[in-house]
Amino acid sequence: MKAKEKTAPGYLKYELKTFEKIPTKIWDDAVEASRHVARSIALAMRQRQQEGEQIVLGLATGSTPIKVYEELVRMHKEEGLSFQNVVTFNLDEYYPMTREAQQSYWRFMHEYLFDHVDINPENIHIPDGTIPMEKVAEYCERYEKLIDLAGGIDIQLLGIGRTGHIGFNEPGAWETSPTRMVRLDHLTRHDAIKDFQSEDDVPYRAITMGVGSIFKARTVYLMAWGQHKASIIRQAIEGEISNSVPASFLQKHPNVKVVLDKSAAEDLTKMKSPWLAGICNWNEDLICKAVVWLSQTTGKPILKLTDEDYNEHGLSDLIIEQANSYELNIRIFNRLQHTITGWPGGKPNADDTNRPERAKPAKKRVILFSPHPDDDVISMGGTFQRLIDQGHEVHVAYQTSGNIAVHDYDALRYAEFMLEFSDRHGDISEDERKLYRKVIKFLQKKDSGMDDIPEVRSIKGLIRRGEARAGARFTGADDSHIHFLDMPFYETGRTRKKPLGEADIQLIVDLMERIKPHQVYAAGDLADPHGTHRVCLDAITEAFRRLDGKDWIKDCWLWMYRGAWHEWAVHEIEMAVPMSPQQLRRKRQAIFMHQSQKDRPPFPGGDDREFWQRAEHRNKETAQMYRSLGLAEYEAMEAFVRWKG
Repeated sequence: MKAKEKTAPGYLKYELKTFEKIPTKIWDDAVEASRHVARSIALAMRQRQQEGEQIVLGLATGSTPIKVYEELVRMHKEEGLSFQNVVTFNLDEYYPMTREAQQSYWRFMHEYLFDHVDINPENIHIPDGTIPMEKVAEYCERYEKLIDLAGGIDIQLLGIGRTGHIGFNEPGAWETSPTRMVRLDHLTRHDAIKDFQSEDDVPYRAITMGVGSIFKARTVYLMAWGQHKASIIRQAIEGEISNSVPASFLQKHPNVKVVLDKSAAEDLTKMKSPWLAGICNWNEDLICKAVVWLSQTTGKPILKLTDEDYNEHGLSDLIIEQANSYELNIRIFNRLQHTITGWPGGKPNADDTNRPERAKPAKKRVILFSPHPDDDVISMGGTFQRLIDQGHEVHVAYQTSGNIAVHDYDALRYAEFMLEFSDRHGDISEDERKLYRKVIKFLQKKDSGMDDIPEVRSIKGLIRRGEARAGARFTGADDSHIHFLDMPFYETGRTRKKPLGEADIQLIVDLMERIKPHQVYAAGDLADPHGTHRVCLDAITEAFRRLDGKDWIKDCWLWMYRGAWHEWAVHEIEMAVPMSPQQLRRKRQAIFMHQSQKDRPPFPGGDDREFWQRAEHRNKETAQMYRSLGLAEYEAMEAFVRWKG
C-alpha cells in the first residue's frame, strides 16, 4: 500500500509504505507544525461563527501546545479571530492544586491563552484541584455531563507523555475510562520536576478526562515535539494497541491526526529506515545513514559488509543503483573518517579538502554560545580546550543567567555569608543590611508555589556567573573573553519563559558585530523545542540572518553541539573531535566548577546521573560507535553538525 501525502511549506514529503496506524504529518520544526494546527482550529472556529453556532475545544497544557496558543493569540490580535463562540474544556489538573499556584493548569491556560483573547469566562472549564476528596467523584461525573450538554468536543488537542499517557491517563487506563481522579506514574512526576522545587512537591494525583471522554471528540490532534518523545510516539502509532501505552487506543478513533516535528518522528520506520518502507530517492546522506544502520544491525564493521548483508536487510536496491558493496563500503568509510579531526579550528598549512574545517585563517576568532552557564563545558569542554590550546581567540558567551537552577539553600547560604562578612568588617550600610535580611527572610519562608523576588534571582544569577567564570578559566579562557548576556526572555524567575524578543536577538547581533568571528558554536539540542536551548538557538540563527551581507559573516561557520542528554546520530555528524583520557579528565574538572549543579540540580531532567557522568557516557559512547564501524578507537569524542542556514 502506498500513501502519498500532500505537501505544504516546511512539510516533509514521502511516498512510502505506511507503517503508522494513524494518519501522521511530519514537519521540519515544532513552530511550523503548531501554526498548522492553530490555523486548522481557527478555520473551524470561523466556519461555526458563520453558521451562528458555538464550537467546543478540548485543550491541553504542558510545553507541547504553547506555540499553538501563541499563534491563536496572534490571529486574535492581528487577524480579528474571535473566541466569542468558543467553549473550552481542559483535559486535566493536578490534585490538590489551587488556581493561584505557579504550577496550576488554570494559571497556565490564562497566561498563555485566555487572558489574551475575547473568550467568555463562563465558557472556560478547567478541572478544579481544590474540590474536597469526598466530592471528587461527584464533581468528575458533573464535568462529563457539562461536556455532553455543550454538545461534545469538536476538536481535542493532546500531547503525549513519556509513559504514553494522554491527559493523565497513565499505563493501565482502560479504553472507556471517564473523567476521574488518577494516581500519577513515577516517570510523569519525575518529568514534572521542572515546574516544582523538588520531586516531593509534585502532586501524586490529578483529575483527568478519561480515554473514553477523549474518544467522544469528533477530531483529535495528537502533537509531539522533540527527540525525547520519539520512542513513545513509535509505540503509540506503529505498535499494538495496549493499555500499557494509553495513546495507542487512538488507533481506534475515526478521526485522529498525528502532528510531529522531525525529532519526535525519528524512530518511525519511514524516518529511521525508509528503505524498509519503499523505494528511496538515494542521496549521499541517506546512503550514509543506510550503511551505518546496516553495520550496526549486523554488528559488522563497514568494510566487512557484503552484498549478502545488503540483500538480506532490504538494501538490495542500494547495491543495484550505486555500486557493489566493496566500493560503497570504502566510500562511506572514508566519509566518516574525514569527520574526525583533532583540529576543530582547522589545521594550519594542511590540505583541508577532506577536513571538516578550513585551514585558513590559521588563528580564528571563535564565539562559543552557552545557553546555560554550564553547557559550554558539559557539551563541548574538550573542544573548548583544544581551540584555546591551539591558539585561537576563543570567546564564551553565556546567554542566560541560569538563576532558576540554583537551590534556595545555596542562595540562603550566600546571603547569610555576605551579611555576616560585612558585619564583621563593619563596611555595610543599613540599606545593604536590610537587603540581605529581606533575602534571608524570604528564603526561610518561601514555599514551592512562590516566585523568587528580584533580589533572590540576582544572588542566584551571581552564583551561576561565578561558577561559569571558574569553569571557563580552568579551560583556559581569558577573562576579557568571557561574556554574560543575561538575555531578558529568561528572567521570569520561573520555568515558563517569555517569548524571544528583539532585545534578546540584539544582544547576539551586537556581540557578533564586535568580535566578527570565523567560527560560532551553539547548542543544537532541541529535545525540548520550547526550552531554553531552542530559544537561544533561534536568537543565534536570527542574528546570522540579520547579519547576512556583512563581509565577515560570509566567512563565519556555525557549528551545533548537543547537550548532556542526546548526541547526533553518527550519519549526521560532520565534525568529531576526539579526546584523550587526560583531556576527558580536564573536561570533568571544568564541569566540577559548577558546584550548584553538582549532585542534584533543581531541574535534572529525566536522567538521575550527574552532568559529568552523562557527558562522559555520551562522549565515550560516540567514540565506541565510531570504533564499532571499524574506525580508529579513541577514549571519547564530541560531535558537531554544521548549520547550513
